[in-house]
Amino acid sequence: MSFVSGVALLDPGSLEDVYWAGRTTLAHGRKEIPIYDACFTMFFMGGSAPDQQSQPVTRSPAVEADTVFEVPSGELPEEGGDEEEARLGSAAAAVIVRRSKDFSECSEEELAAIRKMIAALRVTPPKRRSRRHRSSPAGRRLDLRRMARETMRNHGEPGDLARLLRSERARRLVLILDVSGSMADYSRNLLQFAHSIKRGAGPVEVFCFGTHLTRITNALRYRDPDEALRRAGEEVVDWAGGTQIGGSLDEFVRRFARRGIGRGAIIVICSDGLDRGDPALLDSALERLARLSYRIVWMNPMVRDQEEYVAGSLGMSVAMPYVDLLWSGHNLDSLSEFAEALPGIR
Repeated sequence: MSFVSGVALLDPGSLEDVYWAGRTTLAHGRKEIPIYDACFTMFFMGGSAPDQQSQPVTRSPAVEADTVFEVPSGELPEEGGDEEEARLGSAAAAVIVRRSKDFSECSEEELAAIRKMIAALRVTPPKRRSRRHRSSPAGRRLDLRRMARETMRNHGEPGDLARLLRSERARRLVLILDVSGSMADYSRNLLQFAHSIKRGAGPVEVFCFGTHLTRITNALRYRDPDEALRRAGEEVVDWAGGTQIGGSLDEFVRRFARRGIGRGAIIVICSDGLDRGDPALLDSALERLARLSYRIVWMNPMVRDQEEYVAGSLGMSVAMPYVDLLWSGHNLDSLSEFAEALPGIR
């Protein structure tokens, strides 16, 4: 519990923060540090399992990782310092180096490590006010029924004022992911991100589209991310193919949004906007979707600066008037920032 509390105060998406939180709370004494390093490497960085019989507790095993790590400035010990601390800094700095790197520029080893970090993200669901009320001293509405009951219990003597406050519920979140060929460098990481959101962000629906729409919500219910992504890949038959954004969104509105999935929901469309379909169909679908949904968020990996972005494709030009929030999603930093910003979307 101390380890979990420590990670909650830091950044759960940072391997460095997770390491130090665990070492501070779980390793009780210098003799347990080698065991902790070996277990941490095995669980978080894909290393081999520690051999307790062949490695004595006093021996410090070398920490090996699947990728090359860099030591940030200020982390290296002075000459003559603890050699173990130097190895530790080398193992923990990988996340800092890769978090701002574009997914399209990452190697396979880096992408594998990034997916592990995305899988560790926990997203707080956005909230909406419900019709129900709950007792709260900060409420503006008087709880007359409760006050009447208290007065009757006190034989007619009035008690303190009781107040009611509107309660909150998790708002539905719908992710619509573009898995066409132009999004090949980003689609798998965005799908991994959708799986992380699905595990901890309340009512979540996930769809994929290329030339047509596919609902993969049930496939992402599996806790193991590899199994979930494998089943999602089996259901999506137009992976890395063409792009029909307008037709796919029109299908979503007709089949799902009108029946309740999209009503009052936050719609997150992850696409580069390179549409080969009819722009009029895209405009019509977004217009109807804007009326049904609460907010439309467009996550475009080609966007680097949301404030100075100018639509460079016909699809994005058509979509921009209906988009409430534009995001990038091209690297780990952008996805982490979106996870932090999601609960504040009002």
